[in-house]
Amino acid sequence: MNTTTTLELREAVVRTTAPGRPVLDLVIPVYNEEAGLERSVRTVRAYLDHCFPYPARVTIADNASTDGTLDIARELAQELPGVRVVHLPAKGRGRALRTVWLVSDALVLAYLDVDLSTDLSALLPLVAPLVSGHSHLAIGTRLSRASRVERGPKREVISRCYNLLLRGALAARFSDAQCGFKAIRADAARELLPLVEDTGWFFDTELLVLAERAGLRIHEVPVDWVDDPDSRVDIVPTAMADLRGVSRLGRELMTGRLPLREIGEHLPLVGDGGLRLTGSVLSGAPMPADPSSTARAALLHQLVRFAVIGLASTAAYALLFLLFRGPLGAQAANFAALLLTAIANTAANRRLTFGVRGADRAIRHQGQGLVVFALGWGLTSSALGILHAATPSAPRGAELAVLVVANLAATLLRFILLRRWVFRQRTSLAGTVRQASVSTNHEAHPTADAPAAPTLAVTEGDLR
Repeated sequence: MNTTTTLELREAVVRTTAPGRPVLDLVIPVYNEEAGLERSVRTVRAYLDHCFPYPARVTIADNASTDGTLDIARELAQELPGVRVVHLPAKGRGRALRTVWLVSDALVLAYLDVDLSTDLSALLPLVAPLVSGHSHLAIGTRLSRASRVERGPKREVISRCYNLLLRGALAARFSDAQCGFKAIRADAARELLPLVEDTGWFFDTELLVLAERAGLRIHEVPVDWVDDPDSRVDIVPTAMADLRGVSRLGRELMTGRLPLREIGEHLPLVGDGGLRLTGSVLSGAPMPADPSSTARAALLHQLVRFAVIGLASTAAYALLFLLFRGPLGAQAANFAALLLTAIANTAANRRLTFGVRGADRAIRHQGQGLVVFALGWGLTSSALGILHAATPSAPRGAELAVLVVANLAATLLRFILLRRWVFRQRTSLAGTVRQASVSTNHEAHPTADAPAAPTLAVTEGDLR
């Protein structure tokens, strides 16, 4: 881990103002942007020279362009001081940002879209909290009441639905994951980027979610934003890739394999009050995350996934009941539909809701799931029996309505039993002791040397 104290952060701000080393490295990822690249780069460079108080560099990250984008970028780098070019042989905005950010010598790393949809007046409010040490990341948001946005209703609806999905599925608290205007402290980038898997458009979302889960502070800046009608984003493939990314990231967070808590402990902020004595050294470190908030977030994730699976199971149950009602009768159709959906429901919740993989204890889990099924069947059968006792000639629509309501109640009971009994997590005492021992040794013997930043091999003329 790279340990950064508050004092070192303040000294770093002073050091990076020296000539030759920028405070800000502003990346512009491009793919086949020969038409508007020169205008945008000259506009950004002029703004940085005349309106931005910190030394700043512009990096054009070319993502395997097939037109004249790379040639134009190289000409601009030769002509304009403070402009360089990095050429990548493969596409992907996330890949470009990761590559440039990991080898940058700047204190703050940022990027903006080449179309300059975001007004540059928001750049200083974006960067200043990171330079001062107040925040770890900063993002532009188009969804704040203070933002001024011009775009069509289609993109507005898609953006808001996506961010609502992130809040429900990943418990995200930031307001706008997709705005192409973000910044991150270099020390935070070195810790987080190796954990980010996506190399495309989901890169931003994954980075923000991991940062939030690590307890890092994300500053939001309302922006003035004008939609680019010539956007290169293909909405449908991008949306599908984002949904796959949400699913993958959710599974990874549920396993707990990512060292997010350690990252938060090694990246303090100016004004952190969680001072602790480590040996004879007084170091500023953020207070550990509140266990209750972590538990609430985990419960929310499970509820969302369980609800989605439950809705699908209820729809499948209704179809199966109607299919079996004629040849089997109401009670037998209810039993058969519940049994089939219960088996599928247990398997889906085992993998997706509670993150259990592999064949270990799978048969036991299904057996326990069938016990839960029996309780649900008893509940729905009782409801059906009460209906027939009150109305012997009840129509099938009434039977289905009563069973759906009873099945929803059984679903709630099912979630409680699956969470508290079938898939209950058990932590061994030995594992807890080992974890405590590792934590104690880590505090008593902190890492002396931070790992060196990764290097990037480039050819002559690609990096200036």
